[in-house]
Amino acid sequence: MEAKQILLVEDNPDDEFLELRALRRQGLEEVVVARDGEQAISLILGDRVSSRDRSAAGPWLVLLDLKLPKVDGIEVLRAIRSNDRTRDIPVIVISSSCEGVEVQRCRELGVTHYFTKPLDGEKLVGVLREAGLLDGAAP
Repeated sequence: MEAKQILLVEDNPDDEFLELRALRRQGLEEVVVARDGEQAISLILGDRVSSRDRSAAGPWLVLLDLKLPKVDGIEVLRAIRSNDRTRDIPVIVISSSCEGVEVQRCRELGVTHYFTKPLDGEKLVGVLREAGLLDGAAP
């Protein structure tokens, strides 16, 4: 079975370390990291992927911080949702902010879930299972 690739979009090295550790503890090993919004958009929407090959169309899941350099997380989310090839990729926001306006904007753009930092790997796996993105077995 092919591993499911996760794109973690996080600019803070300390948060990146904690989030990667939380993912790995849950058996989610195949993680690519983007450290700013521009890099995330390039990795997700890059021309290197044929639009006919849906299996290579991008990550299986995006874990997205909102406060990013170059392009903020809301704009990354808009870019994902505005592209036919990527609009159905599940996006989970991981943010230090729990401001109602940000949460509402993310919900309007179809996020699967909104976590506040620090990331709890067990809760993440629970959300993925509840959303039908993971079966009952280890990923």
